[in-house]
Amino acid sequence: MQSTNDKLQTNWYAVNTRSRHEFQVHDRLKLKGVEAFLPAVERLRKWKDRKKLVAFPLFPGYIFVHIAKDSNSLLSVLKVKGVVRMLCTIPGEPTPIPDEQIVSLQRLMENKELLDPYPYLNEGQRVRIVKGPLSGVEGILVEKLDKHILVLSVDVLRQGVALTINASDVEKI
Repeated sequence: MQSTNDKLQTNWYAVNTRSRHEFQVHDRLKLKGVEAFLPAVERLRKWKDRKKLVAFPLFPGYIFVHIAKDSNSLLSVLKVKGVVRMLCTIPGEPTPIPDEQIVSLQRLMENKELLDPYPYLNEGQRVRIVKGPLSGVEGILVEKLDKHILVLSVDVLRQGVALTINASDVEKI
């Protein structure tokens, strides 16, 4: 017979949220008594009239919850306004995240000044520049070092040009 302790073992799970709803979902989960973790970084944003430190999710569209894998706990998370789904590798079966990974993330968040988000990109992937004078330009990621090398191809001409850009200035298409 399984003990009550085994049934109520808690794990960390990734929750996909509506776009730009991470902070609201985090607050709603906390109000329900659910342990939630939203890694966020502060960045200086400039407007024409002012500058301000603004918090951004480290992983846009995702937060983490620490719950038991029973239907009541899962439903209490899924019913929160702004939650889209829980990440699953097997359909309908939320994938637990190892505690060490969340603990490492939490430790990184304590040292905010050392943290710089880095997009998860693969060589050969199509990307778009999102910052700077070349904003909107699309190309293929060729190489990763401290910076990305972006190749802009002109398919009709079968030629391209390469430029070096900051990793934080590109996004996957």
